This record gives sequence, structure tokens and C-alpha cells, in this order.
Amino acid sequence: MKATGIVRRIDDLGRVVIPKEIRRTMRIREGDPLEIYTDADGEVIFKKYSPMGELAEFTSQYAEVLYKAMSMPVLITDRDHVVAASGINKREVIDKHISAALENVMENRSGFVASSNASLSPVDSLDKKACIAYPIIGNGDVSGCVVILFNEKEEMPTQAEIKLAEVASQFLGKQTEE
Repeated sequence: MKATGIVRRIDDLGRVVIPKEIRRTMRIREGDPLEIYTDADGEVIFKKYSPMGELAEFTSQYAEVLYKAMSMPVLITDRDHVVAASGINKREVIDKHISAALENVMENRSGFVASSNASLSPVDSLDKKACIAYPIIGNGDVSGCVVILFNEKEEMPTQAEIKLAEVASQFLGKQTEE
């Protein structure tokens, strides 16, 4: 744990303000859920809650099934990081921050399909581009994204592949509602 040197008082309603610099650095937005932990030493720890992170084992299996069905690399993200991958070296992508472009896809709540004049890099440090990206929405909240990467041939996605990604995002959204 790293000390910031910032001290805040609790108000009469039990609220604590998290400073803007920390919210920006940790990518905490208004309305984001935070999980609260305590330990035996009396520490209180706030951690960003990720419904997709809670489903990590399930999302890994789902990514594997999608990869086998489509023969295209698959990433599943939460709002900030890649939580599952298949068809690609996992060390390259798991727990990596998603790109601003992929954040925009999620914020717009609409799918992305690559075209000859539009591409999307889902993770800044990754050389592969996304050909399909659909946000995962459950209970009206965006909790992540299903991203299909171009395979070696870099062919434009078919309607069936687009539909598979869309269905995957809707199914995972339903899983976050339980």
C-alpha cells in the first residue's frame, strides 16, 4: 500500500471525499461501485468493484469457447482492464489497461465493427487491432466489453461473427445481473 499524504475527514453523514487526483489516476468515475475491505490492523480499503472480475473464471471459459467457434482471438474486459483472453498470449493482455478508444465504445453503449477506414486498438501496448467490440451491459450499467481481434488474415468480420460477439456481450450482461 502506498501513502499519498492526503488526509480527509468524515462528514456528519459518514462520507469521505476521494480527491480528484486519485480518482483520475485510478480511473474512478462518478457512479462507479467501490468495494470496502477492512483488516485486523484497522485499515479500511476501497477497491473498484468489477462485476466482470467476479466472473473471471466464467469469462475465461466463455472467451475460450468463442475463440474455438470463430478462430479469432477474443478479449473480455471490465471497465478498465482485460480480464479474460483466448487465442493470444495471455501475458500480453491480462490485467492491461484498455485504450481510450475502447473506453469510448463502452461509454457510447454501441458496438464497433471494423471497416476499411476504421480500426480500434483495444489495448495500447498491443499490436493487434479489434475487428468487433460490444459493450457488456447489465442492469443498465456498462461492466465491460467483448472484443474480437483480427486473425492473421485480417479479413473483415462476417455477419455471423458480429452476431456471435453481440450475443456474447448480452449473455455476459445477463450474468452480471444475478
